Amino acid sequence: MKKKKSSLIFIILIFLFSGLTGFIIYEPFNNHLVSMQGKKLQKATFGSGCFWCTEAVFELVDGVTSVTSGYTDGNIKNPTYEEVCSEKSGHAEAIQLTFDSEVISYGELLEIFWKTHDPTTLNRQGNDAGTQYRSVIFYHSEEQKQLAEKYKDALDKSGAWTNPIVTEILPATEFYKAEDYHQDYYSNNPNQGYCAYIIAPKVEKFKEVFKDKLKEK
Repeated sequence: MKKKKSSLIFIILIFLFSGLTGFIIYEPFNNHLVSMQGKKLQKATFGSGCFWCTEAVFELVDGVTSVTSGYTDGNIKNPTYEEVCSEKSGHAEAIQLTFDSEVISYGELLEIFWKTHDPTTLNRQGNDAGTQYRSVIFYHSEEQKQLAEKYKDALDKSGAWTNPIVTEILPATEFYKAEDYHQDYYSNNPNQGYCAYIIAPKVEKFKEVFKDKLKEK
């Protein structure tokens, strides 16, 4: 069993790296800024196991305006779910979200990412095993890259987990939206077995730990 230390570690890290948010976004990553209703929203892309779980968590976060489940970092175009599950396409299951950085910072999103999955198990989350379930951060800017790398390094040194973090930090590549039935899967299928026994407890724990970051009902 891993001995996880106090969440104070994460709070300290958020303040420690908050100074990075003033960096200028350089090419070729400036397309991570999305215009919506006069605001500049940023993109973030994370892989942390089954995207049904990850989507269900991040959809609850205040400042996150959209979450899309999909596939990225593979070797074929427009992969199907079956191709991804076969591991032959090389893709990771991932979510791509847009967020308002005036409401929630990228550092806070990283905190949620780290604390809602196990970043020390290679190509596995619980009973879900395969390269498509790898832990990975796909950065959309130099700022995101630097923050993710510093955060990962600090967590490794802190001893927050007994085993080393295996999370990859890679540049964002083509993101393919998953089939429609995967979108909002937990919301649309709360009584499905995996949702009821795996996702629901995870969502409830998230609500308890991150109650200050939830959207208002």
